[in-house]
Amino acid sequence: MTPLITALTNPDAYRHPAPGVEIIETHISWVLLAGDYAYKIKKPVVLPFVDFGTLAARHRYCEDEVRLNCRLAPHVYLGVVPITGSVKTPIVDGRGTVLEYAVKMRRFEQDALFDHMLARGALNPELIDGLAERIAAFHAKAPATTSPDFGTPDKVLQPALDNFSEMLPHADSARRARLDALADWTRQTFARLEPVFAARHRDGWVRECHGDLHLRNIALIDGCPVPFDCIEFSTEFRWIDVINEAAFLVMDLMDRGRSDLGYRFLDGYLAASGDYAGVSVLRFYLVYRALVRAKIHDLRAHQANADPHEVARLQAAADHYLTLAHDIARAEKPALILMHGFSGAGKSRVAAALTEAHGAIRLRSDVERKRLFGLDASARSHSDLNAGIYNRESGTKTYARLAELAQTILTAGYPAIVDAAFLARWQREPMRELADRLGAPLRIVDCTADSDTLRERVSARAARGDDASEATLEVLERQMTSHEPFTTAEQAQVVRCAMEGAEAGSVAACVENVVSHLSDPGCDHPPRRARRP
Repeated sequence: MTPLITALTNPDAYRHPAPGVEIIETHISWVLLAGDYAYKIKKPVVLPFVDFGTLAARHRYCEDEVRLNCRLAPHVYLGVVPITGSVKTPIVDGRGTVLEYAVKMRRFEQDALFDHMLARGALNPELIDGLAERIAAFHAKAPATTSPDFGTPDKVLQPALDNFSEMLPHADSARRARLDALADWTRQTFARLEPVFAARHRDGWVRECHGDLHLRNIALIDGCPVPFDCIEFSTEFRWIDVINEAAFLVMDLMDRGRSDLGYRFLDGYLAASGDYAGVSVLRFYLVYRALVRAKIHDLRAHQANADPHEVARLQAAADHYLTLAHDIARAEKPALILMHGFSGAGKSRVAAALTEAHGAIRLRSDVERKRLFGLDASARSHSDLNAGIYNRESGTKTYARLAELAQTILTAGYPAIVDAAFLARWQREPMRELADRLGAPLRIVDCTADSDTLRERVSARAARGDDASEATLEVLERQMTSHEPFTTAEQAQVVRCAMEGAEAGSVAACVENVVSHLSDPGCDHPPRRARRP
């Protein structure tokens, strides 16, 4: 710690009450927690990825940090202030010769950080949903680039390979074998996906992102999830594929044993953004992000004068991330899961729970139908029965789009859940053909409830008006009189889920039942019915 930073622990250095100044130190900055505010000061370091070597550079990057973070956290970042006076008696936001610059922020409690909230069980699904919507909206507004400086295939591959070149020189034989296997996977996967990376760049999915979106950089402020501390010092780290950014948070949740919340975030993000094409490169970026974490811990372990116990901890953490990268790389398990049932049968609840439990990607017909017609998921189309966006032609387009997206998901090695009614054979048959063509297991999850329950749920949902579905009682009655039963061939692939009684128990039983059938590749026998709780 420098003499200036030490002097800034004196409350007299501040023009506001600042009892008990605390310091948080990272490898490139100090953060001083002083009263109601926090002051971030950049270290005068020159590293391969950052140059804070001059006061002018630190000033410029402070200005950039405020400007960029105000995109997502405008009420947190208050401006750049000078530090004047002398090294022994500095004044924050004073006048005179400038000794240093600091980013002034609104202070929040460390318990508000998402990693702390997760550790104490306070990070609930609703906060994940809100974060997903916010990041999707942020990416939608972020400027895109087709510059060759960012996001081209070579710009994607080189950082991935750098992870290995920086870890291999001091790896023992066991770690070297693991790194070699992951390096081979990275090269082979990149070679297969290179046209996709090029298309992502060409089509504008490389955008000015946050760049460092993980749980320690998100806080609950005024009841809302607020990402902060974005990458300001490297354009290459910030101008990236939006799926690369989303993958970081998903990987972080996987690492902390909450893959369910990771896939919930991904489900909300994809539903809001519509970027299902990005699923093709998701696994590559998940592995890449885990390897970056492994590299950082490994490099810290090899820094000079490191404490032996700290070295052991860092090496163990690096090995943990290597294991995570390996598990993600080898976790391909494509399967096609079709939800089936009348409106109000609980299909979406089961589909959402399956998404989290099985690491699947969900497609909702109600959302994708509206997207095809330029409508938000929550918008009302005011279409009559069998008219407007619900006529036969619109239905054909919607189910064709669902099949197209499902193919993308299956090809990427993920289970695809298609949340639609699938009451007619013409809707189900193309999906069966898709599963056969790709060699993916097919399961049809048949959600049922008695007619009174269905009518009650449909009426209540329509009254709330908070769901993408626009089904009415008239729609339900038509479904119950016109649906087409399963064929003999389909019967062997049906998993029946009774969605009555205690709702949470019913959903859990259905999810367990479906997952057990997915582990049975043959499934050529009549499946058991999910027990009611």
